Amino acid sequence: MDDVMADTTRKIVSVLNHRMGKQYTFEELEANAALRQSFYADYQKDNAFLWEPGFFSDIPVMPNAQAVVKSLCDHYEVFVVSAATEFPHSLKEKMDWLKAHFPFISWTHTVFCGHKYMIQADYLIDDHERNLKTFTGEPILFSAPHNLHLIGYDRVKDWSEVAARFL
Repeated sequence: MDDVMADTTRKIVSVLNHRMGKQYTFEELEANAALRQSFYADYQKDNAFLWEPGFFSDIPVMPNAQAVVKSLCDHYEVFVVSAATEFPHSLKEKMDWLKAHFPFISWTHTVFCGHKYMIQADYLIDDHERNLKTFTGEPILFSAPHNLHLIGYDRVKDWSEVAARFL
């Protein structure tokens, strides 16, 4: 969900900029490895906002995610899986976010967990290697600034590439 359907990094950049008086941009973080290192150092200093109520409520939707996920649901059985239990406030906020932005995904097809290793499916589209390396189906890495250094996975950069692959 985060950094796949929800543009969580963009929200993190915005909050961190506000809290620390910085001026990072998502585009610069994608393009500049040294700047990413500086950003992650700042993020490690102050990421308490992830545990604050409301952080997960208004994260922007990834471009084209709604239309592509809707089309995928017409052709496949789609589950949304989120390792949400690390951030207790996120459970309700993420469920409400899904209901607002992806109302066609039923609560019966939403899984909140601490780790995704138990998920048994044909494909997993995720932004974190920790979830992909234990997946027994076909792992697909969704590009995000924090995973640009990873190799060895099929990668999609956005939802148009997901659509091209599956629809």
